[in-house]
Amino acid sequence: MCLVDRNVPFAARFQAGWKPALRRSVKLHPFHRRRGVTSCPVKGRPYNAPVLDIKLIREQPDTVRQRLASRRAGDEAKVDELLTLDEQRRKLLGEVEILKSQRNRVSKEIGALMGQKKLAEAEAKKAETRQIGDRIADLDKAVATAEQARDQILIRLPNLPHPTVPPGASSADNPVVRTWGSQPAFGFKPKSHVELCEHLRLVDFARGAKLSGSGFLLYTGWGARLERALIQLLLDVHVREHGYTEVSPPFIIGRDCMFGVGQFPKFEDQAYAVQEGQDGSTLGKLYLLPTAEAPVANIHREEILKESQLPINYVAYSPCFRAEAGAAGVGTRGMIRVHQFDKVELIKIATPETGYAEHEQMLAHAEKVLQLLGLHYRVVLLCTGDMGFASAKTYDIEVWAPGQGQYLEVSSVSNCEDFQARRMNLRYKTETGENRFPHLLNGSGTALARLFVALVETHQQADGSVSLPERLQPYLHADRILPG
Repeated sequence: MCLVDRNVPFAARFQAGWKPALRRSVKLHPFHRRRGVTSCPVKGRPYNAPVLDIKLIREQPDTVRQRLASRRAGDEAKVDELLTLDEQRRKLLGEVEILKSQRNRVSKEIGALMGQKKLAEAEAKKAETRQIGDRIADLDKAVATAEQARDQILIRLPNLPHPTVPPGASSADNPVVRTWGSQPAFGFKPKSHVELCEHLRLVDFARGAKLSGSGFLLYTGWGARLERALIQLLLDVHVREHGYTEVSPPFIIGRDCMFGVGQFPKFEDQAYAVQEGQDGSTLGKLYLLPTAEAPVANIHREEILKESQLPINYVAYSPCFRAEAGAAGVGTRGMIRVHQFDKVELIKIATPETGYAEHEQMLAHAEKVLQLLGLHYRVVLLCTGDMGFASAKTYDIEVWAPGQGQYLEVSSVSNCEDFQARRMNLRYKTETGENRFPHLLNGSGTALARLFVALVETHQQADGSVSLPERLQPYLHADRILPG
């Protein structure tokens, strides 16, 4: 594996119209040494493809337009401008190369004239090289301007949907792939999670809002213990039974991480930016993570892995911070839409040949959690108009919440193909020595607090208690949560 070092963050370089330079190998972090990984001195090839493959757009513009159009967001209209800027950039680069060749030829002529003592003619040639140099400098600026304008379009284009993704405009067009279990039958009217949480003193909604405002929760007593037990169960299942490597990432992350997974620049207005004390100049350099996907998927950013290392499977717990949860008309009383929630995230790095097999496996891993907890759920395949920005194909797992009388999304499992890998310049070296972009996959394994909601609503009893699934009982040393 080749680790790389840059003086300027990748996202900042790219958004400023940077020119790539050869990277150098650096010493390995002890984490990688423990995994038996060794560094190598191979220099990476200069990189200038931040998101969608510009070569693909040049060669198959109609296909790209068609696939972008299927998302129903109007991004296909940007392809013509993108290609115009790209062609302008390439034409200018061609002129620069011609002028550089001309300057080299004239420079040789100057040397010959100087050797022949033809000083006047040599001085004339020197003046000519200066004029050529000035023209090259002007063209370089024009190239940088065209490249920056082109790339500002590129970084805002979403991923292309996989051919198997069904067309559609909204969640109403998402087909159900399968269901597991059945909706529980009660001999009484089931309570909502809000009623249950207040009755059993699991969550103090009022004091949570007092501490941090609407959209924040204060778990208390058995509620705090249940939340912690669910997190531990999820981690244990994915590590011990599914073979993921657990990591614990920082909860405050840099812009590079947000850019790499596709959160920035499109969703920058939905993030919580951090400021260091009273220093306003630091605002926007670091952010509260929206999901553990952001740091964990970036662990190998700007590295070249060995094909033999793939697939890499990571699992991580983190709180998640989403500013949009409290948007007008969105916030509701309870735990369904909140600004801060817990989640156990799954990340896979795989070869393109195995990416979709790994996608199905990750989906099965996320489903297993709900099966162990005895929760009825369905799997839906997101249509083109409902997919996330970075995804090529996404399954949602929706768990049934009896007190709500509806399904709640607790997991999105996505294959982003090489879209994110290109943004973060993550590659792997094949056995034949070729550097390729891997597929990056992410999935919730799963998200709380909606899992919490479905659990207490599904397993509520007529006496107001909540029975605990057998698999969860050892974590709480109890078989039910009682009032009082």
